[in-house]
Amino acid sequence: MQSATDLQQPISERALSKLRWRCRRGLLENDLFIARFFERHEEGLTCGQAQALETLMDLSDNDLLDLLLRRKEPEPEWAGADVIELLQLMRTDGAQSQSS
Repeated sequence: MQSATDLQQPISERALSKLRWRCRRGLLENDLFIARFFERHEEGLTCGQAQALETLMDLSDNDLLDLLLRRKEPEPEWAGADVIELLQLMRTDGAQSQSS
């Protein structure tokens, strides 16, 4: 398990590249939310945020879209504070994208 300090470290270029590939989704709507998130946050992405994003990517496309569109909230069994914080960032970025 990584320490809190390690989780605040910036993600490496190689890890970022792998994460971007991992985040490719089957639903265009999910891809739009994810693309907007990367546009705004990839340069400052931390290891903790990358882990939270990996957790979200383990969900099915429909479950992820329901979370992004606020149709449901994350389950406490798998979603810690880091996942909830990341989800809020993605929701905000996606909403700003739609209103632009």
